[in-house]
Amino acid sequence: MAMELNNYQKQVMRDLSAYLDCVNRGTNLFSAWREYWFSKDVAVGLGGVPSYNNSIERAPHVCMKVPTGGGKTFMACASVRRIFDALPTGKPQVVVWLVPSDSILTQTIRTLSNVDHPYRQRLDQDFAGRVGVYTKEMLLNGQNFSPDTVREMLTVCVMSYGSLRIDSRKKDVRKVYQENGNLFRFAEYFKDTQALLADTPDTALIQVLRHLEPIVVVDESHNAESKLSTEMLNNLNPSFVLDLTATPRKNSNIISYVDARELKKEHMVKLPVVVYNRTTRQSVIQDAIQLRGSIEQEAIAAEAVGGKYIRPIVLFQAQPRTGDNSDTFDKIKAMLVGMGIPKNQIAVKTSDVDDLKGQNLMSRDCEIRYIITVNALKEGWDCPFAYILASLANRTSTVDVEQILGRVLRLPYTQKNSSEVLNLSYVITSSADFHQTLEKVVVGLNSAGFSSRDYRAQDVDVPITTAPTQEPEQLPLVPPPADEPDLPEVDGSDLKARFEAATKEAEQSVQDGTMQSDPMLSQALQQNKTYEDEINQADNTALSQAPSEVRNKMNQFRMNEEFADEAA
Repeated sequence: MAMELNNYQKQVMRDLSAYLDCVNRGTNLFSAWREYWFSKDVAVGLGGVPSYNNSIERAPHVCMKVPTGGGKTFMACASVRRIFDALPTGKPQVVVWLVPSDSILTQTIRTLSNVDHPYRQRLDQDFAGRVGVYTKEMLLNGQNFSPDTVREMLTVCVMSYGSLRIDSRKKDVRKVYQENGNLFRFAEYFKDTQALLADTPDTALIQVLRHLEPIVVVDESHNAESKLSTEMLNNLNPSFVLDLTATPRKNSNIISYVDARELKKEHMVKLPVVVYNRTTRQSVIQDAIQLRGSIEQEAIAAEAVGGKYIRPIVLFQAQPRTGDNSDTFDKIKAMLVGMGIPKNQIAVKTSDVDDLKGQNLMSRDCEIRYIITVNALKEGWDCPFAYILASLANRTSTVDVEQILGRVLRLPYTQKNSSEVLNLSYVITSSADFHQTLEKVVVGLNSAGFSSRDYRAQDVDVPITTAPTQEPEQLPLVPPPADEPDLPEVDGSDLKARFEAATKEAEQSVQDGTMQSDPMLSQALQQNKTYEDEINQADNTALSQAPSEVRNKMNQFRMNEEFADEAA
């Protein structure tokens, strides 16, 4: 059975349909934009949403703003049928799906090609199973790609920005712009030669795509800001462009905003992010191992009463170094092994070393519980079992967590767990300037589409504080100790004994039902209660259903005092 849209995803689909109706009724894209937002009682222009940005010739170009973990790809799959239904009948049903990187390209091709995956199942459901998914190489070779197949089914062409994005004066170096005998049959069908690019062979793949006037889906569209990106989209001669991102460009035409709390309510993400600060990097490693062990014991207990399998993973973010990084990773790995962690539970992922290749981290057969990286886990890497981000930057270094914070936010199976500690994510640092660290956490949350409301912090030996309502400078500071020059040599026997004792204590606390005796988890649960109370309180206020970006732009008027008691 195909995955169903959740509540906020259904609202985004309603927004898309409403906008398409406005386009079909309107005299131009500007009037359609004004009508769409007027129906939501939001002004366009000064004091409201930005005016329509008409960067794509003749084609509607809109954006869905959805935080990381919100199901953007599934929503895009659900959008395709709606968009084609609003376009003139008889048009070839062709989608060009653009992605920014090779890792996301591989992932997207794999999921859309797999008939058992929810993304593909959604397309099959909407197009009666007549769906073809093509790589650039398949298109260039004319592999099951012809005027006949295009007429008979939905054709999804998954390509990277790089295969299309190039200065028009140098376009002959890209294969999609070159003469291609495999596609000569398409050239025979070209009726509107005005649609063709000048100075480009009729049989080039770009000419074929232009003539088919595809729907273009731009995944992670914040990476497509440049003039070359706009030229890339115009070269495709699209009939509709749909941007997907957590962080839209300023000039994006956003038709739907999804608020972060909606993802929490639909059990899509692990929020809040609970941030701990420690005095040394060694204590970061020790606490990360102990916290992971406690969370795994909770996961085992939850599975025993009907929950799903979860194997919590720690991401150790190593200190970047100029030159060879191997010493850093080897030293961290040696510390973990010295503490009794089996080698098969540790993986390294850098630009040079990839122990994750071929691993299914969600499988019960996989042993990996610790991943050591710098910034190699960016967009396109996905593992909901990643619960803890432990930064091993020097005490005086800037903690640079924003690139990979989004990797620990997805909730396994998009299903709330009976144990609340499995519904949160955790960051552990050893920063002398904890305020600066929190600013980096907020940047990381922002880059994933969240806000400063979505974390909670605890500095060393300082009572827990809620996320600040203003700048992070409001948090108390602990005087910084001297910086550690390097990771210390390890007394493995001592650490191992302490680790084993902590593990036994965690196991016993689960059996006794006293997990809150673990101080880190006890603190996290307190923070989660505060966070959820804030969400529930916000839900009881006026305009609570609208995301904050839209809520701030709505026409709002103060109620006359004589009606206040009656309204209350």
